[in-house]
Amino acid sequence: MIINTVRSDVFQTPDKHIVFAVNIEGFNDAGFAGVVSSLYWPELANTGPKKLGEVLSKNGKGKIFHALVCHSLGSDGWKKTAEIVTKCLDSLDVPDNETIAIVLMGAGIVGQIWEAPMYSRSSVG
Repeated sequence: MIINTVRSDVFQTPDKHIVFAVNIEGFNDAGFAGVVSSLYWPELANTGPKKLGEVLSKNGKGKIFHALVCHSLGSDGWKKTAEIVTKCLDSLDVPDNETIAIVLMGAGIVGQIWEAPMYSRSSVG
């Protein structure tokens, strides 16, 4: 359940768990995933093919990063994202008293190219 929406630097959040989108093709060297791969998780940049619904997790510098495999770089890439993200979030082993910070998915260049469904561009700022 979404309790609060905050616009800030997710790397500075007190939240221990950070969730973000990655693609099934395994090319995660751009956007937020690219930042995570360059700062905390180099292997994430090229994971190789993955299945929709997989969750890749890594501890790094006091945070646990959860990469949700929830879209494709192809033309149908974002059509099942909402359903897949829900499934992935439900699968996470996070204590009830811990908050999960979720990066807005589909707001980056890849999401814009493939017209990812998300909040309207004007509300993202």
